[in-house]
Amino acid sequence: MPTNLPTHLGFKLIKTYSDACDLKRARQLFDKIYEPDLRTWTVLISAFTKNGLPKESIKLYTLLKKREIKPDKFVLLAVAKACAASGDILKAKVIHIDAIRYGFHSDMLLGNALVDMYAKCKCVEGARRAFDELLVKDVISWTSLASSYLNIGLPRQGLGILCEMGLEGVKPNSMTVSTVLPACSELKDLLAGRAIHGFVVRSGIGDNVFICSALVCMYASCLSIKQAQLVFDNLSHHDVVSWNVILTAYFTNKQSEKGLALFYQMRNEGIQLNVATWNAIIGGCMQNGRTEHACEILRKMQDEGFKPNQITVTSVLPACTILESLRMGKEVHCYIFRHWLIEDLTTTTALVDMYAKSGDLDLSRRIFNMITRKDTVSWNTMIIANSIHGNGEEAFFLFNKMLQSGVKPNSVTFSGVLSGCSHSRLVEKGLFIFDSMRRDHSIEPDTDHHSSMVDVLSRAGRLEEAYEFIRRMPMEPTAGAWGALLGGCRVYKNVQLAKVAAKRLFEIEPDNPGNYVLLSNILGTAKMWNEASETRKLMRERGITKKPGCSWVQVGNRVHNFVVGDKTNKQSDEIYEFLNDMGKKMSLAGYKPNTDFVLQDVDQEEKANSLCNHSEKLAVAFGILNLNGQSSIRVFKNLRICGDCHNAIKYMAKIVGVHIIVRDSFRFHHFKDGCCSCNDFW
Repeated sequence: MPTNLPTHLGFKLIKTYSDACDLKRARQLFDKIYEPDLRTWTVLISAFTKNGLPKESIKLYTLLKKREIKPDKFVLLAVAKACAASGDILKAKVIHIDAIRYGFHSDMLLGNALVDMYAKCKCVEGARRAFDELLVKDVISWTSLASSYLNIGLPRQGLGILCEMGLEGVKPNSMTVSTVLPACSELKDLLAGRAIHGFVVRSGIGDNVFICSALVCMYASCLSIKQAQLVFDNLSHHDVVSWNVILTAYFTNKQSEKGLALFYQMRNEGIQLNVATWNAIIGGCMQNGRTEHACEILRKMQDEGFKPNQITVTSVLPACTILESLRMGKEVHCYIFRHWLIEDLTTTTALVDMYAKSGDLDLSRRIFNMITRKDTVSWNTMIIANSIHGNGEEAFFLFNKMLQSGVKPNSVTFSGVLSGCSHSRLVEKGLFIFDSMRRDHSIEPDTDHHSSMVDVLSRAGRLEEAYEFIRRMPMEPTAGAWGALLGGCRVYKNVQLAKVAAKRLFEIEPDNPGNYVLLSNILGTAKMWNEASETRKLMRERGITKKPGCSWVQVGNRVHNFVVGDKTNKQSDEIYEFLNDMGKKMSLAGYKPNTDFVLQDVDQEEKANSLCNHSEKLAVAFGILNLNGQSSIRVFKNLRICGDCHNAIKYMAKIVGVHIIVRDSFRFHHFKDGCCSCNDFW
């Protein structure tokens, strides 16, 4: 219960405790004051916000209103800052209404705080309304309004506010410039960026480190790396922030060697690195395809006592997928768990993606189910995961669940669902999803969506319908559409349509060897040896060579690679002996080599022998020989899995009693108990 602690003394004590960040004691004293004055309310509300407790500030204001105390503009100013810090748009609107009710909304100090409050809450309509209510607008008013547009992803409108500001005769300050420059970066608007740079030089604010960093970023985004370096070199003082910006600029412009050189220069010059520096170099290496280098830098980062954060982890997780190292992925997962990073949505979504692309869909699903508040990206990741693993029904189910949860799908969502429908031959569902894009979600299908729909029809054997769909496409059909039709022609042995599709593919992407090989396969299967030979001859004349097939499997900490007929592995004798023995068992179980997948016009026995040494069979055999008590093996191949190998691995999985996962260039195949997850359609 409140006591009779004098108001004036109470105010002084509460201010003292608030300044010392002892908010618990300050609140206890506040509760002992019978009638705190408005200064006391303001001090305590501000103190909670400054100490990262804006919700407590809002609760205090709610208490003030319950006591029917009329706030002044300083109380409203303090609670507006609390709403801005918390991003609570509902409370923000209440504060704005109170400001109008008590006649303070036209006050420039409070009005600017209201505009900023709405900007931080990402409500541009509220910001514009509060801005328009101001009788006098200063540079802070205009800067806050521009920020509100930028915060909701409207950079062009944000730049428009800068122009409007100039027409009204208000001169931008350093805060305005550093706020608006990122819009030029996002839009890659070099002309606008240069105009702002010119203003910076004329105004004499070129030494501001935040402005210079924003200018470096802008020029880098606009692919003007020389200009970015010039701005950096002209800085009177280089702090770690400016170094990090120019470092990122080189990686953004695909100049990783210069980026790495700059990083080592920082170390040699004794620049005090921070976590952002390490994140910039790790992320930059990943973006430039230097995966192993990124992992090496991560080890150095930890050796030097820096603790990876969410950004580090999210940057490096794709390396586990690229290097096909599930073990490394699990180590990163353990780090995430130990350091309480699992609550970060971006990190958790990256984990879902890593496990799915490493072949462990069950773990991927388990982590996804742990996410309490899923966004569009996390839903898309799980939908695509199921699609690449051949679970079309599950992808379709997740899509409906996503809609029920109120999360809006985007174009990526539909690409994922359509891919799942194609791999599982869900034609009617695929057609429904495609038609619903424009009808129910106002998303215009692009070339990828049309190509996916061709794939849905082609995989289901509806080749004529797929061909007509291509002819009716509102845009020029891409290689993806014709390639999907050609793939369907291979499965359903439609030579005539295959020739039509291949002809278009030879025009669109004349240097892609896969199209020539696929057509040659189709012609060879149809015993049209002369035409198959002509296709091969065309490849040679154009100087096109087939990419050699390669398969690999990780055993322990080492990845073992295999090519066709490989005998370089230390266990080669064991591998071929195992395959020979396995061939006999498979024959007894009903396996017959599918010699359609051997293109040469040679006798059947020679064809059968040539199938035995394919890279995926060798990798699977090696994996089985080195199981070490495990119940599954994961094999990766750079090309589409051979049809005969696909059939053979089904038998091997059943005979040995293991779960064999093969990821080829198109999808994952799960072999178990003599069956494959793709239902023999790949």
